[in-house]
Amino acid sequence: MNLNLKGKTAVVCGSTQGLGYASAVELALMGASLVLFARNEKKLKDAVATLDTGNDQTHSYLVADFTNTEAVKNTIDKYVRDGNRAQILVNNTGGPAAGAVINAMDTEFLQAFNNHLINNHYITQALVPGMKTAGWGRIINIISTSVKAPLAGLGVSNTIRAAVASWAKTLATELGPSGITVNNVLPGFTATVRADYVINKKMQDTGNTAEEVMEELVKEIPAGRIGRPEEFGAAVAFLCSPAAAYINGINLPVDGGRLTCL
Repeated sequence: MNLNLKGKTAVVCGSTQGLGYASAVELALMGASLVLFARNEKKLKDAVATLDTGNDQTHSYLVADFTNTEAVKNTIDKYVRDGNRAQILVNNTGGPAAGAVINAMDTEFLQAFNNHLINNHYITQALVPGMKTAGWGRIINIISTSVKAPLAGLGVSNTIRAAVASWAKTLATELGPSGITVNNVLPGFTATVRADYVINKKMQDTGNTAEEVMEELVKEIPAGRIGRPEEFGAAVAFLCSPAAAYINGINLPVDGGRLTCL
């Protein structure tokens, strides 16, 4: 099985912590050079310093706040204008905040749409020409299992993540003939900062302790535990590999079997 990414460059968004960072770690272990893309320069420098360089690759970073779509667009456009290319793109952005969809303000939908879909689109538009020239590319979107079954209390997220999934499926059809695959990876409950946020929100809403909330959450997972970030990162990295060349346009849950739908 060919999992070698030596000579490939991967731009990974939201990559100073959590699922983005875990994906970057696995890609580096497979030989890729990483370009981490997030808002906090100090955290970016710290994250870059931890990445494997056993295949003589070099790692770097880009800085932009993903709540500012123009800043994201300008940053990735400059990266390309400077002569840089990437064959792998991992789109990943945190949020949106929890809450019932009926109570959501229009501004929440618009901000989430920009943070997720529009940023993904800008970055993809900038990098795809280089992928087409190379005749090889991988685009991964880290979304949510909500694209298969909406999650209670995540109204805005359910709505926007579904839009991103449909955008990605459309791209997969358009870009497939150019040797570029587009896939979505759907995290279940995983030990990240986002998981801490969900637990704290449930504690506030129910009055239960962290242990009680965790027990309830784990009951829904056939694996009997929450996931580890590196397990998720491994799934992302495999879809980026040469071995996954014929996998295109899918939604891959990494959730320990929690989803009850196919």
